[in-house]
Parts: sequence; structure tokens; C-alpha cells
Amino acid sequence: MPSLFTPLTVKDVTLRNRIAVSPMCQYSADFGLINDWHQVHLAGLARGGAALVIAEATAVAPEGRITPGCAGLWNDAQGEAWSRAVAAIKAAGAVPGIQIAHAGRKASANRPWEGDDHIAADDPRGWETIAPSAIAMGGGLSKLPRAMSLADIERVKADFVATAQRALAAGFEWLELHFAHGYLAQSFFSTWSNKRNDGYGGDFAGRSRFALETLAAVRAVWPEHLPLSARLGVTEFDGSDDLEEGIELVRRMKANGLDVIDVSVGFSTPTANVPWGPAFMAPIADRVRREAGLTTTTSWFISEPAQADALIAEGKVDFVSLGRPLLENPHWPYRAARELGVERAAWTLPTPYAHWLDRYRTA
Repeated sequence: MPSLFTPLTVKDVTLRNRIAVSPMCQYSADFGLINDWHQVHLAGLARGGAALVIAEATAVAPEGRITPGCAGLWNDAQGEAWSRAVAAIKAAGAVPGIQIAHAGRKASANRPWEGDDHIAADDPRGWETIAPSAIAMGGGLSKLPRAMSLADIERVKADFVATAQRALAAGFEWLELHFAHGYLAQSFFSTWSNKRNDGYGGDFAGRSRFALETLAAVRAVWPEHLPLSARLGVTEFDGSDDLEEGIELVRRMKANGLDVIDVSVGFSTPTANVPWGPAFMAPIADRVRREAGLTTTTSWFISEPAQADALIAEGKVDFVSLGRPLLENPHWPYRAARELGVERAAWTLPTPYAHWLDRYRTA
């Protein structure tokens, strides 16, 4: 059996293969409330044979959305809508997961196809953004955020806790914290965006504090038998030696109850020289996995079945997280199984599809 199609158990959750759907924002919600599009989108990805479907970055508060169209889970109506999406994912045989987030200084932006920049100051659709320090993101995201007070920090940590509780009530079985890509937790950790001189800034311990405290607070309400993961930008690719700090933060997150690490890029500065290329994060994920001792995944330009299988077989990651390949072909897992020589490849799909695809595959 190819490594890509062996099961993986994390806590009390077993994935039917090593293929996960990476969170992908749809920018289609109405003040955080998801709709029929999200139901179809997520159910289709689950039906395609992936083992784990992680729903898009979901804001823990209105201010934490990237755009006016981003999903949220800060009230019960949103939780009810998410519960229907959970049911659809489970009906297709996949494990339902959700990524919860606060966009920090990236918030109050136009949707990608409407400019992908900050909403103009005189536009009523916009809102105040917050961050560790009053430093703009740069590039098209030029809005100056307000530096957070200690009260702001406590409130946002509480928002993460409340959202985690709603996610559990909605039926999610896998929770991911978005601590990467210039979002709020990454902004606290990065020296590009955190210039504080109190206990949440300065040295490594201060810059790590928000992420570690938020993780610990969420772990206290998220059941021990269910996986808790985090996507973390372990490096900025800015020419510094920040990867050492990134790996040390992963170790400390493990001590605070983290089960899985999704290794990614910081994206805290638009000037970073990211080495785009096939599976470019895999060597770094391999190092994180070995040095931190956590179940590990990564994404970014993993698109071919043999490539994904090799990453797992060689021990670089425990499972792969795919985005665009699954949008292009939600049945990518079935294609992968066939290309890798898995007998009865359609077992990766729900039973009705398996019957037709296996029975008539030579017709």
C-alpha cells in the first residue's frame, strides 16, 4: 500500500488516508455567516476522497475577518450554519476540521478579486484593525493598525476560547489555530511587526507569549481526545536565522498541548525572498518534525501523487495538506490511488461512487 493511502490516527481521530484539504478562504459569507456555497464547496471536497477537510480561516470576532466576506464563528447563528457543513463533510466520510483565526493588521481588506488591498478609510464597509504594534503590513495593505492594549489581548484570547467551544458544539473533530501568514499571532511572534516593550514583545519569550497563552487557553476547553493543530509560519525567508526560533516555538507549543503542526511561511513582510518551487516547505517541515517531535504536515506546491507519497514514505511529513490541486480536481485522491497502483482505488470515495467506479473501471 502506498504511504499516501495508509490510515493515520491522531488522538481518537483516524484519517482514512494521508490527504487533507488545506483551509482556503472563499470570501463569500455574509457578516461571518456561511451559506449554500460553503456547504457545496466543503461537501464536494469531502466527497472527493480526502481524509480531513479543514474549513477556511474563520474569524473569532468581526474585527478578525480579512474581508467583509470572510467566515466567522463568534455567534450561535454562525455555529448552527457550520453544524450543517459538518454534517455534510461527515456524510462523505471525511473528518471535519476548522481553522480559527484573527487577521490582525491584515483585516478590513477588499476581497482578492476586488483589489486585495485595504478598504479605503472613508468606505463604510471597513473597520478598525488591531496589531501588536502600530505598523502597517506593507504592500497593498497600508492601513495603520491600532497597537493592542493588554485588555485587547485578553479579549482576543477569550474570543479564541469561545470560538473553539462553538466549533466543538457544531461537531468539528479537528481544530486548527491560524498562527501564520501575517495573522495576529504571527504578528506577535515576528520582529517585523512586534515592537512592543512590555511582556508581549522584545525577546523570544515575549514575542511567543500571545501564541502560547492562546493555545493553552484553547486546549483547556478543547477535548483531550480530539486533535488540536496549528499552522505556524516558522520562517520569514528574510535572510535571518529565525527558523531556530520557529522550531523552539513549536516545541513550546507541544508542551502547551499542541498535537499537530502545519508548517508554513510567516508572510509578515512583503520583502521576503520566498523560494517558490515544488514542495519547497518539505525540507523545513522535515526538520521541524524531527526536532519538535510532533505529527507534521505542510502544503505549498504539492500537486503530484508520487511527490505526495514520497514525502510521507521518506518521513518528511505525516500527511499532506492540499489546496489548489483539490479545487482543480476534488477527486484528486482517486486519481492518486489509481496512479499509485492501489487496488479498488475507489475505496477512497464514498460507497455509491466506489460501486460505479470499481465495478465499471475497465468498461
